[in-house]
Amino acid sequence: MGTTIKPIIYPVKEIPGFLTNLKQNIVNNDKVKSEVLLCYPIVYIHNWKKTTSNPNGLYDVYIGETNDVIERTKEHYNSSKDSKNWQYHLVNDGDTPMMYIIGHEHFNKSLTLDIENRLIHYISSMKNINYVHNGRGNPQNNYYPDDEFEDIFRMIWKELRNKDKKLFLSELEIKDSAIYKASPLHKLTQEQIDAKNLIIERVVNAINNNLTGQLIFVNGEAGTGKTVLNSATFYELLDQGEEPYTRELNCCLMVNHDEQVSVYKEIAERLGLTNKFGDEIVTKPTIFINNHSKDQPIDVAFVDEAHLLLTQGKQSYRGSNQLKDIIARSRITIVMFDENQILTTEQIWEENELLKYKKTAEEQNNYITLKNQLRMNCAQSTKDWIDNITNNHIVNQFIPDSTGYEVKPFNTPQELYDAIAAKASDEDSRLSRLIASYDWEYSSKHRPNKKKYWSVEIGNWSMPWNRELQKELSANEKRKIKNLSWAEQPQTINECGSTFTIQGFDLSYAGVIIGPSVKYENGKIVFHPECSHSEKATRNRTLSDGSIKKFGEQLLQNELRVLLTRGVKGLYIYACDDALRKKLKEVLQYGKI
Repeated sequence: MGTTIKPIIYPVKEIPGFLTNLKQNIVNNDKVKSEVLLCYPIVYIHNWKKTTSNPNGLYDVYIGETNDVIERTKEHYNSSKDSKNWQYHLVNDGDTPMMYIIGHEHFNKSLTLDIENRLIHYISSMKNINYVHNGRGNPQNNYYPDDEFEDIFRMIWKELRNKDKKLFLSELEIKDSAIYKASPLHKLTQEQIDAKNLIIERVVNAINNNLTGQLIFVNGEAGTGKTVLNSATFYELLDQGEEPYTRELNCCLMVNHDEQVSVYKEIAERLGLTNKFGDEIVTKPTIFINNHSKDQPIDVAFVDEAHLLLTQGKQSYRGSNQLKDIIARSRITIVMFDENQILTTEQIWEENELLKYKKTAEEQNNYITLKNQLRMNCAQSTKDWIDNITNNHIVNQFIPDSTGYEVKPFNTPQELYDAIAAKASDEDSRLSRLIASYDWEYSSKHRPNKKKYWSVEIGNWSMPWNRELQKELSANEKRKIKNLSWAEQPQTINECGSTFTIQGFDLSYAGVIIGPSVKYENGKIVFHPECSHSEKATRNRTLSDGSIKKFGEQLLQNELRVLLTRGVKGLYIYACDDALRKKLKEVLQYGKI
């Protein structure tokens, strides 16, 4: 149904003494609008921009909702536990602190709570934010008039942007950020809500009954919302304080992926979790294992991308199985898992070992499966087409996608790059990048001989691998991209990403270069480990019985699946193998089935 009634946004300069005449100033501004702001529920935003303790010019923000903005503001400044901080901002900030009072004729308690939640979600995801002082979201279920929410919020954000573009960034810029996508403040799908409620119920039961060795196993393919579920559940458990437990929980969130660790750490800092619980609340598995003992287990360990956990030792990890070691150091372990995203031999699970953990979760009634694909905005036929390539090794005729999702083949890597660069220059799809299978040399330890960069090279065409151009940036440029994921960094439009930088992240359009390790032979996709430069995928793996086995073909299949499932709006493909390139061109003729 929606609405065209515009919101009312009243800006207030928070100068010394502003509270004295705040109510009268609102009334004098507009007697009709003042009724909405003073008699209806409203949402408000305070922002400060410190100078001495915040040399980078980032904003601190407080977002709230109330039935009485005058009394609530007085509480903040005069009687709240943080009143000293509010008074400090009032007289010490370099820029005048601002408050925005937001009202609407249709606001009720549920609608204002949803507006507050979305504002917290947006603002905590922005790169110009230092800290959100009230980061507690409270998304609502069905209410009247929830069908007007999107229209009202869009008008609110547009008006806030009109008043201060430096503070309120564009919606596209926010939604493209890795922090936004991993934020715990997303409004969950029913499938995610059911999973979250079940996890919290199991945690409450385990803590209050002093149970140990509990494993909650969440299985789901790429794009089914595991990261958001993990983030939202972790945040809600910490945000509840002591209720409904007998004490405050000791939790840790970990992931064996450097970029994802950085994203989670940034979220924890902006939402105040680091301040309250310490820096180690988010960490990598090896650090957690080394810093915790079996004698003093934590309450809840969350493991995102648990398929990246090591199942054998290496130089930095001396154990034999990271999941086993994590379970031994926590009362409840919650893992998000996708077998199809295992990419290296050191992550390979022996079938009996993995089945043992799955069976443990099932016996405890703690096994959850996520089925709904949330990343790719495409028809089921397109998902099936990709499934057949990666799982069944068959290239079927492509059925035109009714949703408008684009799947296109290209004759040359330059044509592919030009198409992706054009998409990246469009504000609606600026997070479009080239990504490639690991079929060209790269080393983070030394520089290439006779070449400036480690590159993806096809004939006379070349493109630097991920992270290569970053080395050429100035110190100031490096500071600007410090907290951005690979795909968000502007220089990466001129690089090729790999699974090691793109796994777990989204792209608007994914331009995938399928290297020579994937060929089309005798009517089937065939994987050639000897053509890959991913040593971790192609080397031998020694199993628990002492036997040696190769997993290269399976791991290269997983690599291809990760690459082909990154695009939200479209998938562009160039295949190095002549036969595969010809086959893709043949089946991707729109309209022919």
